[in-house]
This record gives sequence, structure tokens and C-alpha cells, in this order.
Amino acid sequence: MLLSYNECMQKYGTDYRMKKALADGSLFQKEKGVYSTSRNTAEIEVLQRKYPRTTITGQSAYYYHSLSDVIPDYYYLATRRTDTRIRDLRVKQTFIRDDIFAQGIIEMSYENSRLRIYSQERMLVELMRFRGKIPLDYYKEVIGNYRLRTEELDFYQVEEYAALFRNGSHLMDMIQMEVL
Repeated sequence: MLLSYNECMQKYGTDYRMKKALADGSLFQKEKGVYSTSRNTAEIEVLQRKYPRTTITGQSAYYYHSLSDVIPDYYYLATRRTDTRIRDLRVKQTFIRDDIFAQGIIEMSYENSRLRIYSQERMLVELMRFRGKIPLDYYKEVIGNYRLRTEELDFYQVEEYAALFRNGSHLMDMIQMEVL
């Protein structure tokens, strides 16, 4: 379980007791201001605790949804346009308009971690939007895995997400040509 400094202070009462818990191994400091009650914690979980207004997107989302077996070099996180820049070398930040940011965010369980991530349907629309910026072999791998999952995708949601963008009908045409 991840805790902030304030939550640790509520749990342990004083800074002395918190440092004693750190010394005896019942509490672990993962990063500045982020503590854990277990020794092993996923790095993405620590990052989402450190940056609570972010959502997993891009190559990281494709990896966690098992649409790609390529482990990303960075953690791709989306924030609202008005949020501050994340100055963490492990993170690639994407700024998204406020009106479309919250569309498609789900909570997902991944190897005993709870992740805030965009749904497969939202990521399919994102794949079509940015297909020119993605390497062709990576695009083919992800699109091929989407083709295998057509039964579990909710295409009504895909249409709703595509409608959020001004070229939504074009995106839907591309999805129908590529996936269906």
C-alpha cells in the first residue's frame, strides 16, 4: 500500500515513529514523499501516486493492455493542458484538452497494482489519430492484436470517443478498414 507523507504522519502520529518504522522495515521510502508498506512496489504505481492527476497512455497503455509485447523505454502519461510539466526523466508527458481528457479513463488491475489507464477503445482511437507518428512494425503489431480482440471491444464507445475529434468520421472509417 502506498502512502504520502501526510498519510504516514496520520498513521504513525509523529515523525519519530515514522522514522522508526522506516528503520525496522515496516515502512519503505520509495521516492521523496512516497512511502510503501511493502518492500516491492511497481514503479508505475509509485509514479501514479506521485503524479495523481495523470493517466497512462501511448505505448505504456498498449503494453499494459497486452496489445504489444514491446516494453516501453518511458512511462507515457497524459495530463490536462493546464497541469504543470512533469520533470521526471522516466516520463513522457502528453498534454490533452480538458474536454477530452477524462473520456475513457478506467481503473485496471495489473500484477497486483491498480492503474489509471485509458480503455482499449480509447487507445484504438488514439492509435488511428497518431498512426503516422508510430513506427510501422509497432503499428502492425498493435492493430493485429486489436483484430484478435474485436469480440471484446465495445464499438459504441469507440464511436463516442472518435466523435470527440473533428475528424471523427474519418477515424471511424479507418477503424472499420483496419480492425473489422
